[in-house]
Amino acid sequence: MAKVVTFGEIMLRLAPNGYYRFFQNDQMQATLGGGEANVAVSLANFGLHAAFVTKLPSHAIGQGAVNSLRALGVDTSYIVRGGDRIGVYYLEKGASQRGSVCIYDRAHSAIQTAEPSEFEWDRILDGADWFHFTGITPALGPNLVQACLDACAAAKRRGIKVSCDLNYRSKLWSREEANAAMSKLCRLVDVCIANEEDAKDVFGIEAEHSDIYGGKLDQKAYQSVAKQLRDRFSFEKVAITLRTSRSASDNDWAALLLDGDNSYLSRSYPLHIVDRVGGGDSFGAGLIYALLSGMDNPSALEFAVAASALKHSIEGDYNRVSVAEVKKLMGGDGSGRVQR
Repeated sequence: MAKVVTFGEIMLRLAPNGYYRFFQNDQMQATLGGGEANVAVSLANFGLHAAFVTKLPSHAIGQGAVNSLRALGVDTSYIVRGGDRIGVYYLEKGASQRGSVCIYDRAHSAIQTAEPSEFEWDRILDGADWFHFTGITPALGPNLVQACLDACAAAKRRGIKVSCDLNYRSKLWSREEANAAMSKLCRLVDVCIANEEDAKDVFGIEAEHSDIYGGKLDQKAYQSVAKQLRDRFSFEKVAITLRTSRSASDNDWAALLLDGDNSYLSRSYPLHIVDRVGGGDSFGAGLIYALLSGMDNPSALEFAVAASALKHSIEGDYNRVSVAEVKKLMGGDGSGRVQR
């Protein structure tokens, strides 16, 4: 069984019921999630040994986060305990022409204040086949930039594949800060994952003839973006998710994968969205699983896109689907008919 290690922050998510606006009533749903934690949950669902690394306080809320991961089969044995608080984010889900709203309350969280020396990467990565992180983690501060650099360096010493989802978050750092940190980190990355905005925001690499807000994406232009990323950082593979937003409720979803000079474009799925948070994470997890399972590039891409398409139908950050369900959709059964 392949072992994948992911590193980042898990947060408490507070959201009004359904599509209510903030404080439209006096209730909020409490769930948990975060980029790399979401990837670990997906991989555990797919049957891999998925270990998530973070730092969490020892109080009941921190333990609740640990328990939520354990319940879904994630290895939590490398989680460092300490600090005073778990990060929080508030989510108001959008619908139709009203976009979703995300508000962070994560300053001074346990992971944000962690020291790089707290993570024993040679021990954590022992026996691992893959290491994954996102651009959200180094965005939390210079100490987390260093922790990611330490982890990637340890992985490279052991011959472990490293993947990174660029995941630019403007509420966490500036484009200049992101460029400086990610330029260092990406030189240690084998598989780069991005969306239609990340390459532009972090590295100034922009697809021509595309308007992400007007629902217009030139898929061929993103082949050029992928090649420019590959050329700059010598990535083995570059994957770019392609979301055509017709409204907050209805998107078209596809992706491309570049391997050397060969590029592959997936089928496109029309999505009616239940919850889009974690959509990119589910794509990354699907790609990691498929590549570790020996799928060829076209099949790996289709698996990742199908896994992510299904995530958009599931409430919460976690993608609670099985390999069989993903392969069923890959095979063309997207009817949504009742299974009896």
